Amino acid sequence: MAVMAEILDLLRVLVLTIYYIVESWVLFFIPASMKKKNISGKLVLITGAGSGLGRLMANEFAKLGCNLVLWDVNEKGNEETAAEVEKYGTTVKAYKVDLSNREAVYEAAEKVKQEVGHVQILVNNAGIVTGKKLLESPDHMNVKTFEVNVFAHFWTCKAFLPKMIEADSGHIVNIASSAGLVGVNMLTDYCASKFACVGFDEALREELRDMGKLGVKTTVICPVFINTGMFDGVTMKQAWLCPLLEPDYVVEKIMEAVLTEQKFVVVPKTMYILHPLKSLLPLKASSLLIDWMGANRSMDEFKGRQKSE
Repeated sequence: MAVMAEILDLLRVLVLTIYYIVESWVLFFIPASMKKKNISGKLVLITGAGSGLGRLMANEFAKLGCNLVLWDVNEKGNEETAAEVEKYGTTVKAYKVDLSNREAVYEAAEKVKQEVGHVQILVNNAGIVTGKKLLESPDHMNVKTFEVNVFAHFWTCKAFLPKMIEADSGHIVNIASSAGLVGVNMLTDYCASKFACVGFDEALREELRDMGKLGVKTTVICPVFINTGMFDGVTMKQAWLCPLLEPDYVVEKIMEAVLTEQKFVVVPKTMYILHPLKSLLPLKASSLLIDWMGANRSMDEFKGRQKSE
């Protein structure tokens, strides 16, 4: 009987696996056809809201009737974002927060709870990049890269996740990168931090599933280089395959992912093919593919702006 139970359980797993594969391919081509949830009136907290993707997302959430909490170390930029979104009639509160400072994050989180309320959608967007080879990269910048790109996710989630779990409702959005899927020359600390971000999201999702808190969703976004200024100067040899993305397009995909509760999103869609190839090919062939794409030379003319966004 025990053997039969094991066989039946294996068959169940195989059937469901086939079903999920077919489902994923259908959604690959028509994700926008999924029913979009209504988030009007939800309280959304966006880190790195003072510029780039953060500012654009703030506008999109405001258009959908969400109330906003904006965090950024750049106080001027953050206030400008707040002024922009107020035209939609939303409630918005801007806070100057250094995401690399754990205590500052926890203190700001307590202020949000007392002054605004329960955060229902948390967007971990703030990020920095050093853009140097490992031996040329200062230790303090390596540490700060992890503090902003990874550890801040831990701190924000520890601050706001308990209420989401209590309500069995909420959404955590982690903005990672394709550099969290493939290692790139001159991005050692950045890649490591974004690999960590992807792993953080996956492990957190499994923790929530194990707890039976299926109402709390997580989404991780992995775009290639985005034309926000953060990666100013980067180039891609095969731009037709992995172009420098426009921020509006990336935000469109992020909003679509949130509203349809997608778990793992790469932009552009060609990365859905290239990423698995890396795992399937021998290491030498994988490196050959990366060289052909020009990824290892993409940072040669990097300028960037080296500040949170």
